[in-house]
Amino acid sequence: MAALVGPRDQFLRRVEQEFPTVAIRVRGNEVRVSGEETSHVTNVSRLFEELVTLIQNGQQLDDNTLDRVFTMVKSNERPSEILTHQVLRNAKGRQVKPKTAGQKRYVDAIAKNVITFGIGPAGTGKSWLAVAMAVRALQAKEVERIILTRPAVEAGERLGFLPGDLMAKIDPYLRPLYDALYDMLDMEGVQRLIEKQVIEVAPLAFMRGRTLNSSFIILDEAQNTTPEQMKMFLTRIGFGSRVVITGDVTQVDIAGNKSGLLSLEETLAGIDNLAFVKLGSADVVRHKIVADIVQAYERRDAAAEAKREAQR
Repeated sequence: MAALVGPRDQFLRRVEQEFPTVAIRVRGNEVRVSGEETSHVTNVSRLFEELVTLIQNGQQLDDNTLDRVFTMVKSNERPSEILTHQVLRNAKGRQVKPKTAGQKRYVDAIAKNVITFGIGPAGTGKSWLAVAMAVRALQAKEVERIILTRPAVEAGERLGFLPGDLMAKIDPYLRPLYDALYDMLDMEGVQRLIEKQVIEVAPLAFMRGRTLNSSFIILDEAQNTTPEQMKMFLTRIGFGSRVVITGDVTQVDIAGNKSGLLSLEETLAGIDNLAFVKLGSADVVRHKIVADIVQAYERRDAAAEAKREAQR
């Protein structure tokens, strides 16, 4: 009960603020819920059942977790199934888990399909969870190697200003993938696997002409591929491989905005073992202000689209 209501009943107060039409009374080991709206009472009753299950499974409650649980319960989802689903235990012993319903759908899709597209804004865990699934597949010997790639497209800069040879210039663009690897495995372990070519990190251009068998392949920042590059990449897939393609269609940096990711769902519709998972502001797991910023941009884009439709 102490874990459920929180220090100085702060979690209980959060529930009361979130569901103001419901009266909640705690006596001993009992929680009594009452109110005039049956649906609200049902939601709060289910909320407490889910929170108890989470606590019993070792989940520590905090304000961020409560916010996610509120959203899931209101969407008639099961937080106890989503937040306790372990993808991997990382090098520091921490469990890597989906933190939202969208992220759970994403990891489930990766597990079930040959090709999975994860499309959504920054902070939704697209690349991080894809790397976690890749490491899990490698450890389970489902694949023989991990290949991480992304297009070397500048966001307003030019590669030429960077020091070193081509690989040294491209390396900063691949840094987010390295960071995700270091989250899952210790740094020395990653370096050993790279030296043995069990993990390969390379720009997309280096994929041309290859057939990638028994590999877990992640194409990151796919919104910055051209249609020709996307076709080239998709036709590299060999036997026993699994592919995750991540991107944010609102952050296209290539000239003319001609992204190989745009409209691809229509092109590939009906193909078996291929899934598109769309993540949104509700799946952002960074600071709350990031989700607020994403929502602000979504509102702006929706208003602009409505204006264009009205002008037509």
